[in-house]
Amino acid sequence: MEEALTNTLATAAPVVQAAVPGADIPTWFVVVLGMVIVFIGLICLIALISFMGAIMKKVNAKHETAAEAAAPAAVPAEADIPNRGELVAAISVALAEELGKDVKAIRIHSIKRV
Repeated sequence: MEEALTNTLATAAPVVQAAVPGADIPTWFVVVLGMVIVFIGLICLIALISFMGAIMKKVNAKHETAAEAAAPAAVPAEADIPNRGELVAAISVALAEELGKDVKAIRIHSIKRV
């Protein structure tokens, strides 16, 4: 029985080799071909990302010019807040509560309107 199996495998092996086209391709060729395909894919990906970045810059430039035209003139921060001391005190208390610290441990250097 083992002889019949061995004979069957021995006769089937040449058929399998003949059925696979290009079975004699060297290993280095497969490695180089795989690396070339990977690098071509990476170059295409870089080109696509660069192209999308250029499109987004143009879109953002259009939106920025429209936003600048619609934006009101800047108002000085000092004149805008009538009770600046009360505002600083309220912000200090809110920060102290959020951070879990004493109000004396918090020092606010500047307040800017966003």
